[in-house]
Amino acid sequence: MINKQRIIDRFISYITIDTQSDPESQTTPSTKKQWVLARKLAEELEEMGMTEVSIDEHAYVMATLPANVPHKVPVIGFISHFDTSPDFNASNIKPQIIEDYDGLDIILNKEKNIVLSSEYFDDLKQYKGQTIITTDGTSLLSADDKAGITEIMTAMKYLLDNPDIAHGKIRVGFTPDEEIGRGAHKFDVKKFGAAWAYTMDGSQIGELEFENFNAAKAIVRVQGKAVHPGYAKDKMVNSQYIAVDFINSLPRLESPEHTEDRQGFFHLSDIRGDVEETVLEYIIRDHDLGHFKARKEMMQDLASEICSQYENDCISVEITDQYYNMREKIEPVMHIIEIAENAMKAANIEPLLKPIRGGTDGAQLSYMGLPCPNIFAGGHNFHGKYEYVPVESMQKATEVIVKIAELTCEKYK
Repeated sequence: MINKQRIIDRFISYITIDTQSDPESQTTPSTKKQWVLARKLAEELEEMGMTEVSIDEHAYVMATLPANVPHKVPVIGFISHFDTSPDFNASNIKPQIIEDYDGLDIILNKEKNIVLSSEYFDDLKQYKGQTIITTDGTSLLSADDKAGITEIMTAMKYLLDNPDIAHGKIRVGFTPDEEIGRGAHKFDVKKFGAAWAYTMDGSQIGELEFENFNAAKAIVRVQGKAVHPGYAKDKMVNSQYIAVDFINSLPRLESPEHTEDRQGFFHLSDIRGDVEETVLEYIIRDHDLGHFKARKEMMQDLASEICSQYENDCISVEITDQYYNMREKIEPVMHIIEIAENAMKAANIEPLLKPIRGGTDGAQLSYMGLPCPNIFAGGHNFHGKYEYVPVESMQKATEVIVKIAELTCEKYK
């Protein structure tokens, strides 16, 4: 049995280290403070008895649990990221531990009247009677993805302490900057040396994901002409009005707040400007590659149409692909999904196969030659003050890791 208190202690020791990434930085890792946890993990891996422990110049941490069986078993891996989202305060995290949760609202911060509502966040109700770790309402929790790190580290320690559990060679990897889309950019797949791996970066207990969005970022620049407003007739061109035309010409219901499951969207994530120039930042998402390409073409066509109305090149659209749907790379090796499903069932968990409405390091790694589906880490409401994680979900995720190692060994006996 995975020790509950050790899970709690390990998790809290990680989340109280601020590892927030920075999308404006050009370094890897993007913030120096990520090094603190990277070095701590490397030290802990050494102390627990893992071999081939390394931390490279970009803070990528890797280590090996050697096989304890004589027959040949494919090398498998488990991966999590140690950075936290730049979208919300990640410093001075003060976790609250709610024992024997009663299924009702949880007061996160009485002084600021911040409440984790069980009606609004109705997933909470399924964890009645369990131990919930929440924020104090002033920061995120960083269960994304320090819950995953906790589970991998705990599973490796459990396997080291229980050598009677047969397993092949296991590699673990911890990455920086996943939250800003760069977690896999400098990951050395050849050095990692696994036939396949699993990211422990999902949410609700039971999640098993091998589909994700195709993703792109679009920068829309709208050019105007600034003239003194008192003398502006037939001379001023207000870029902000043109930008509004562009925004309103995209399908309004194809946005994050109106879509679900495999439905794609355009998301206006940032807008800034004045009369002379307005810049719009979009993210484009779709599970279907054909629809994804069509979305990118729609934005370019719309810009051309508006430019023709103004008889000048008032709009430019720069689109950069970010990652692609990993399904294409997982389907030829579906046995790795079957192993994960069977591991969950052995742990009395009902597998929830669902598409990711986002991306993970695993999406990029799959296209780099390392098939890498995603498994639940247990947290909910990531990237904000309502984030929480049930300890029992972390226990179960740890158990799943151990079972995957065990079942992989049995399959190739």
